[in-house]
Amino acid sequence: MSLTLRPISRAEHLAFVDSRPSASHLQVPSWGDVKPDWQAESLGWFEADGRLVGVGLVLLRPVPKLKRYLAYLPEGPVIDWDAPGLERWLEPMLAHLKSRGAFSVKMGPPVVARRWSPETVKAAIADPDAHRLGDVPPTSYEQGALDLADRLRRMGWRQSDSGGEDGFAAGQPRYVCQVPLAGRSSEDLRRGLNQQWRRNIKKAEKAGVKIVRGGHEDLPVFYDLYTETAERDRFIPRPLPYFQRMWTALTAEHPDRMRLYLAHHDGEVLAAATMLIVGGHVWYSYGASTDRKREVQPNNAMQWRMMCDAHELGAHVYDFRGITDTLEESNHLLGLLRFKVGAGGEAVEYVGEWDFPLNRLLHKALDLYMARR
Repeated sequence: MSLTLRPISRAEHLAFVDSRPSASHLQVPSWGDVKPDWQAESLGWFEADGRLVGVGLVLLRPVPKLKRYLAYLPEGPVIDWDAPGLERWLEPMLAHLKSRGAFSVKMGPPVVARRWSPETVKAAIADPDAHRLGDVPPTSYEQGALDLADRLRRMGWRQSDSGGEDGFAAGQPRYVCQVPLAGRSSEDLRRGLNQQWRRNIKKAEKAGVKIVRGGHEDLPVFYDLYTETAERDRFIPRPLPYFQRMWTALTAEHPDRMRLYLAHHDGEVLAAATMLIVGGHVWYSYGASTDRKREVQPNNAMQWRMMCDAHELGAHVYDFRGITDTLEESNHLLGLLRFKVGAGGEAVEYVGEWDFPLNRLLHKALDLYMARR
C-alpha cells in the first residue's frame, strides 16, 4: 500500500516527534526558525486510513537568480527505516520536492551502522598499525544499515562525499561519540569514566569550580569564550545572533529544549556549553573555553554535570556529537576523540548522508561549487 505525503502543521509535526522515543534536534519544527537562509516545511506521511506514520523537516535553500532549491533533511526524515518497501516512503517525498522546485535532495537517515566500545577505541589509538576508525573491527554492527545502504543505491541515491576534514562533513558528522545512559545508575556512569576524567573532576571540585545553568542573558558570556575557542582551534565562528535565535526558537517550542551551562571559578567564567534535549536523546551542542586556569579542569567538571543532568532527565543517551575517524597521533583532532571516549563514550558510525539528483546538471554544478569552497 502506498503512503500519501503532504505538508503538515507544526503542531502535527511536534506531536509526532513527541510520541517517538527520540528524534534528532535537527528534525523538530523549531529548527527551521534557526536557519533563516532556508525555507522550512514540515512534511507528513499518511496511511490510507489517515494515520500519520512519519514526519520530516525539510530545509529548502534557494539558488540565486533561479527558482530552484536544494532540499535538505538533516538527520531525517523521522520514518520507519526498518520497514519493507522503502520506495513507498521516499518516492512520494521526491515527487513532492520536485514539484516544489528542488533540483537535488539530501537526507541523513538516523540509522547506526557500527559501534566501537571505549576499550576498542583506546586500543586502536594505541595501535601503530591502525590509521582510521573505519578499518578497526567494530564491537557491533547493524546488518539492517548495510541493507539500507544497498536499497538506497538501487533506488538511485548516492552516498555524499564525506568531505570536510577527517570525517567531519560539510553536512552532519557520520562519526559521533555517545555515552549510553539507559539502564545505568549514576555510579555506573562514574565507573565508565577513565582515570584521567575521574582525577580531573576531583581537581575541579577541590579547586572550587562551580557549574551553573545560564539563560539567554548569558549568551554573550558564552560567545566571548566561543570566539576565543574558534581562534585557538582554527574554525570560523557563528555570529552571536545565531545562538540568540537558536535559544529563542527552541525554548519557545519547549522550555527545556536548550540549556546553557557555565563553569565558574573565583568570579570568572572559564568554560560554557549548550545542551539540546529531544525526548530521550541529549546532545552536547557547542562548547567554549578559555586557556586561562586550565589546571582547574572546568571542561571535565562541566561535561560531568551535563551527563548527570541528562541521566536525571531519564535520557537514554548523551551525545558528544562529531569525532574524527582518523587515529593518527599527528592529527590535531585526536585529543578531542580521547576526551570524549574517556567519558565512557562509544564511537558510533551512521549510514551517512545521501543525495538524489532531480536535475543532474544543477546537481553537478552544486558538487563543483562545494568542491571549490
